[in-house]
Amino acid sequence: MNTPATMERIAEASPRPRAKIAGVFYLLIFLTGGAAVPSFRLVVSGDAAATATNILAHEPLFRWGFAALLLNVAVYMVVTMLFYDLFKPVNGSLSLLAAFFSLVGCGIQAFACLFYLAPLVVLGGAQYLRVFKVEQLQAVALMFLKLYGQAYNLGLVFFGFYCLLIGYLILRSTFLPRILGALMMFAGLGWLTFLYPPLASHLDPYIRIPGILGEGSLTLWLLVMGVNVERWREQASAA
Repeated sequence: MNTPATMERIAEASPRPRAKIAGVFYLLIFLTGGAAVPSFRLVVSGDAAATATNILAHEPLFRWGFAALLLNVAVYMVVTMLFYDLFKPVNGSLSLLAAFFSLVGCGIQAFACLFYLAPLVVLGGAQYLRVFKVEQLQAVALMFLKLYGQAYNLGLVFFGFYCLLIGYLILRSTFLPRILGALMMFAGLGWLTFLYPPLASHLDPYIRIPGILGEGSLTLWLLVMGVNVERWREQASAA
């Protein structure tokens, strides 16, 4: 039962600042992800020697890519918490489930960053590594980068479920346009193609377009428009 004190707290708690903050952090996801892209160009597919040479010649850029990837994960975790709070009035259980999928995806991608950093250790020229041939170390370094890619893509599967649930919550909400929910569900379906890596590899990079379209549209809406405060309060009161 809603008490007068509860109703007063709901009325005072405007979601608009939180929605705009979520938009800012969502934008940071795109920016930090983009900041890591130049370091990916150091990897030459199927050529361990060329990849090792590029990494050692541009070590600061490679380390910057690692930092950007970690920051990207941290920012996504912030967005997850903000969205959980924002969509809890629509359906608390589904909002919590969405947050679970997102945090698992973040955890997987954070762990994957260890694989990304591993080539610097393997190629670092430490004394204990001299028992291996140079070609062997280069091959191991490339193997770690491939493991990073596979683990990262596994995280995208969990983000696919996350986007589907957020899209559904938007459709059920009254404080955001339904088209944003449809676009987010479209983005989720795109990320779910990574359940079958050969299909995702065949469709890449086009498979990323739904994610950019759906998540980008939601980001811009939150930054510019925020949410309909009155309708959010109505749903919060009903919940």
